[in-house]
Order: sequence, then C-alpha cells, then structure tokens
Amino acid sequence: MSEIFGSIWWLLITLGVLITFHEFGHFWVARRLGVRVLRFSVGFGKPLWSRKGSDGTEYVVAALPLGGYVKMLDEREGPVAPEQLDQAFNRKPVGARIAIVAAGPIFNLVFAVLAFWMMFMVGIPESRPVIGAVDGIAAESGLEAGDAIIAVDDVDTRTWSHAILELVTHAIDRNEVSVTVEDSSGITSQHAMNLSGLGEDFSEEKTLEAIGIEPWRLEIPPVVGEVSEGSPAEIGGMASGDRIVSIAGEEVESWSWIGYLVQTHGEEGKPLQLTVDRNGALVDLEVSPRKDKTGWFSSRLLLGVSNAEISDEQRATLERAAIVLRLGPIEGFAAAVKETWRLTGSTLGLLGRMITGKASVKNLSGPISIAQFANTSASAGLSHFLFFLGAISLSLGILNLLPIPVLDGGHLLYYLIELIKGSPVSEQAQIAGQYFGLIALAGLMSLAFVNDILRLVG
Repeated sequence: MSEIFGSIWWLLITLGVLITFHEFGHFWVARRLGVRVLRFSVGFGKPLWSRKGSDGTEYVVAALPLGGYVKMLDEREGPVAPEQLDQAFNRKPVGARIAIVAAGPIFNLVFAVLAFWMMFMVGIPESRPVIGAVDGIAAESGLEAGDAIIAVDDVDTRTWSHAILELVTHAIDRNEVSVTVEDSSGITSQHAMNLSGLGEDFSEEKTLEAIGIEPWRLEIPPVVGEVSEGSPAEIGGMASGDRIVSIAGEEVESWSWIGYLVQTHGEEGKPLQLTVDRNGALVDLEVSPRKDKTGWFSSRLLLGVSNAEISDEQRATLERAAIVLRLGPIEGFAAAVKETWRLTGSTLGLLGRMITGKASVKNLSGPISIAQFANTSASAGLSHFLFFLGAISLSLGILNLLPIPVLDGGHLLYYLIELIKGSPVSEQAQIAGQYFGLIALAGLMSLAFVNDILRLVG
C-alpha cells in the first residue's frame, strides 16, 4: 500500500504545482489587462480551503485536484455593476481575451523551461546509449555491440531517452535514418538504417526490440560481497562469497534479480527460502526480510547484503555508459530551451500521428500512469522529478491548446473566428461547442484511463 500512497502523494504535488502555475498565467495577465478576477481555484468541486484577498479575489483549494480555473467578472455569467463594466472580461478587446486565455499554456511552457534549467544545473544521472547486443535491422545496418549511439539524423542523442525518442519517430514513419555511433576506441561511423521493413504489428513501446537493439546493462553475478552486521542475511546464515542460486524456488540469473524476487515472494518477518552455492556445495537457508523506508511513503524488503566487486572490464564499460549531465546557468538555460523545443516537437509529432492513425492511441496516459511516473521519478531523485514536472507541464500546455471548446484551445478558436468575421461566435454555437467539448474530453479521459488499467493488468 505504501507505493499506492506514494503515487497519490506525488500526483497531488505534481498537479498542485502545475495547475497553480497554469492558472496563475491566466490570473496574472488578466490583472495586467484590467480584468477583475473573482476566484482563483486550484481543483474543482467543494472548497477545502478559501481566503478572500485584499484585491477582492477569492483564493480556493477544492476537493477534486484534476484541474482548476480563474473566474473573471463577465456579463455572460451574471449582472455587472455599471461602474465595473470596464473590468469585465467580455468587454475587453478580442486581442486582450486571446492574451488572457493563451497565458495558461504559455506559462506551462515557461515552467517546463525553468524545470529543465534547474535539472541541468542540479545534474541528472543518465545512461549513455551503449548497445549491448544487435540483430535484425540494426545488425544489417552495421551496428555492433559496444557501439554508443551519438546522433540520429544529426540530432544529438547523448542519452538513451534522447536516442529512443528519435528512433521512435523514424520507426513510426518507416523511413530510412542515419545513425552515428562511437565505438569503445572513440572512432565514429555513420550507418544507414532502413526502417521500412518494420511489420504491421510494430509497437512504439518496443521500438528498440523491433529494430534489433538491446541496451547494454551491467550484469552483476549474484555473489554476496558483504553481509551487514545484525541483518536478516547474517541472522539467516548467509556469508561473503555465497552465490545465490535461487529464491523461493526461482532461479537467480543476476544480482538485479534478487531485489525483484525478494519483493515478489518475501514478507516482513517471515522466512524466505534461499539456496546458495558455497564453495561448490548447495546450502539451503531461511532468511526473514526486513522492511526499510526508501521514501516518505515507500519501503522495500531488504536482506542486508551487497554484491561482490565487478570486473575491471565491467567497470570500464560502466564508466563509459554512465554520465551525469551538469551544466552552468548560461549553458544550462540554453540546454533547457533546446530540450523544451525537442520535446514539444516530439509530442506534437506523436499527437499528429495518433490523429492520423500512424501511432497507437495506447500512448495516451491517464492519472494512474502519471501517478506511478511521479512516484518513480521522485524516488529516483530531484533531477528526475524536475524532468518529470517539465515534461508533464509541457504536455498539459499542448493538451490545453487542442481546439476543444472546454479547453483553452477551444476558446482561442472562438476568438480567432471573431477576429476573422468581425463579430463573436453566436451563443447557440458556443453552447453546442461546450457539449461537444465535454463529450470529446470525457472520451479522451476514458481512453487514457482504460490504457492505464490495461498497463496495470498487462
């Protein structure tokens, strides 16, 4: 349950920060353009907290944290005193109304840049895109195990997340792409990769597998290096040099499997069956795992052992693959703008491909997936959480610009029509648009929620 509580907590933090920043954009620009703001609400529904400011605005935190709104003085929503008509939203020129509505998504964009800027200055641990094994299209293109992908079609790919994002785009389009790699000696080479042969059953989530690329992973043998004093492992009879053969009857292939099998089969204080290889003899042990907090709301079952030293060759490859991106304020800001631009292009491209049917709608994520990502990124450290906040802020900004009447993009569409035809869109058309927008938004949210459920059970 701790993981569930952690996910909920970090989801609330994420939505609270991003919604507040988005609505503050509307609020700030509206005030600057002389519009009176009646209410600034983070969330919908019953107010959990409210306060009347000296500026006359009611500040509210509501029960349902899946959005927010800024309520402005408007004749369409109630009578307005004659002396306040110049402060009414509907009385402002169409250009001012466009600026107020567009301010929310623009502030989302600004927040993304700021989050990425902080991320680069803090430093983000990443994995260089070093290839572990190749087959299929990748092998035919001349890529080899040990190569590091440094560019895809001249776009810098210093990390796996960058490389995958670029490869996914080209894989969806089934076109030929140039891949630049660097071998372990530092020699670079370019390879033409033809992705037209990807099958109809191609899934964006398994792009690397479809291309024939397996990322390099440090495979640490399941050999115990050190046993902590007073730990469950010491109490259970484990010793340095033991090779863990099985846990609860399941074979242990590498050190990374140990944590997974302990969490899957173990219970705090209850004996867990282990078999170890000790100097060539198999020894059966019973070890009772102990819970240890790993975050505010999360914990893990631990045995109290560490792995043996890795080989010099493994260490050399690890040092080559593991990087920490840390930049100064000026370079970091430039990198943040570039990252925002790159993610914006990729997000819009993926959205366009989903609309045209080139990409699967399974890429849509709902609140469950976002909550899980929020908890995972927060547990991974500040830099990872900052990247997550920036990416989600950018996605929210783009989503809000969709021409759906209940969203900012729908209102902007009405005002653009007004600019062109010289008069506002009729009230009947706006009401019909609102109904359409609610149905469309409900459909999108339902689809995203179904995707979340399928990911959980799949």
